[in-house]
Amino acid sequence: MAESPSLKRFPGVRIHPTASIEEGVKIGPHSSVWDNVHIRRNAVIGHHCIVGEKSYIAYDVRIGNFVKINAFVYIPTGVTIEDKVMLAAGCVFVNDKYPRAFDYVKNEPLSSDPNEDTLETVVREGATIGAAVTILGGLEVGKFALVGAGSVVTRSVPDHALVVGNPLRQIGWVCVCGQRLGFLKNNTAKCRCGERFKKRRTGVDRID
Repeated sequence: MAESPSLKRFPGVRIHPTASIEEGVKIGPHSSVWDNVHIRRNAVIGHHCIVGEKSYIAYDVRIGNFVKINAFVYIPTGVTIEDKVMLAAGCVFVNDKYPRAFDYVKNEPLSSDPNEDTLETVVREGATIGAAVTILGGLEVGKFALVGAGSVVTRSVPDHALVVGNPLRQIGWVCVCGQRLGFLKNNTAKCRCGERFKKRRTGVDRID
């Protein structure tokens, strides 16, 4: 990676010279920002993160630590990504409650700035969003959940849930390591990684 002028603003961060980073952005050390990434003003990105090529991160977005964002990911205002989340290539978040380009009452183009109708979405710690997933606004993806490639997320996803498809449906549960859990008749499961779980009516819990 060639040296970027942004290195002076973000010591300890690897930034490709074609990346566009606006004023007020904060990026933690040991992170990497690859080619043609656009990060809008006042976005915050934690330490040890990767932002893949041609991804877009909008105004005031909050991204935690150890987050991996692959190429062509679109993250609009109102989205919060917690620690250790993976966003696979081409996933898209939506934040418009009333998606329109023009205000016919005021007879003028609508601003793209956030307003009271901007929807907020949270992806909790350790979750994985598969390639080419679309996530509608105002939802929550739970801790360690896994959303299968190409899915359309139209409702919130529980912790550890494995969900796929359009319309979205849950097909199982996953461990913190991402492997699918197989539950016994007593509603317990032990993953190959050694983690143990108990299934309840409201979800699954890790067993110490």
